[in-house]
Amino acid sequence: MPDTSGRMLPLRQDALLGIATIVVGYATISAADAAVKWALPEVGVAVAMIWRGVFGMLAIALLVRGTGLRPRRVWLLGVRSVLHCAVTVTFYVAWFNHFPLADSYAVNAVAPLIMTLLAIPLLGERVGWRRMTSTTVGFVGVLIMLQPGGDLWRWEAGLLLAGVCALALSRIWTRVLASSDTPQAIAFWLLFAHVPMGLLLLPAFPPAGPLLPSWDVAFALAFLGLANGCAHFLFARAFAIAPVSVLAPYEYTTLLWGGLLGFLIWAEVPSWMTLAGAALVIAAGLYNIHRARLQRAAERGAAGVPSVAPAGGA
Repeated sequence: MPDTSGRMLPLRQDALLGIATIVVGYATISAADAAVKWALPEVGVAVAMIWRGVFGMLAIALLVRGTGLRPRRVWLLGVRSVLHCAVTVTFYVAWFNHFPLADSYAVNAVAPLIMTLLAIPLLGERVGWRRMTSTTVGFVGVLIMLQPGGDLWRWEAGLLLAGVCALALSRIWTRVLASSDTPQAIAFWLLFAHVPMGLLLLPAFPPAGPLLPSWDVAFALAFLGLANGCAHFLFARAFAIAPVSVLAPYEYTTLLWGGLLGFLIWAEVPSWMTLAGAALVIAAGLYNIHRARLQRAAERGAAGVPSVAPAGGA
């Protein structure tokens, strides 16, 4: 039962369960992203957001049977939800303009690096010179991907970078909200915000086709919403039970799903420079996680708390 007293809820630190949860979430949302990218040419950005919100809320309501949806930190939950709507717009605009799915995930790989920086002021984490250096190296990878004249030298890539910065902030806020709000509330109100925001954006992004899409597009949009509802519930749950630094690397699994789905549906193949830059970004992110774990182990040792090795070895 969720706490109804309004006090802060203790965070569990079940890393393995958190990892499994977020991996399933990223696989689910990758399939949803492929569905909306396929449907966008017929319905447009704003209509896709409305479908995502309506069916996403339905999915969460069915999953939790309407329990635990009451918001606690209303202001932070509302700001995070609106911010995530802005993230949705950046990705949908890019995909509407035929930006490849795998390439958008390559840009999205920057998010864990940004989360490393944001965790300093927002979560009070300490980042030493090694992690700062690796983060700088990671941003060199971004420059490689966005080299002038390359496949990603497009205005949509810049738009996505702005969206990824906002996405990293929303991930941090998910962790903060997890101490007071239930996973289902965090996910439900995020998707709820997509409906009024989509309606407000209709003049700027009018429907690209008929108001009632064809049955196959309607099916894709319904799947988009239902899958997003499930995925965001899983994300909120994962961040409630495991630290940001443990879960951040698994953002990279979307590169695998995006590459596979992009190739199967649109025959998209990322360029070698995109892959090289993304590999550098991922390597930097993984090193940051490694250093963060060493730092936590040292802090536990200094405090006299025994360190427990993760299951399956290092």
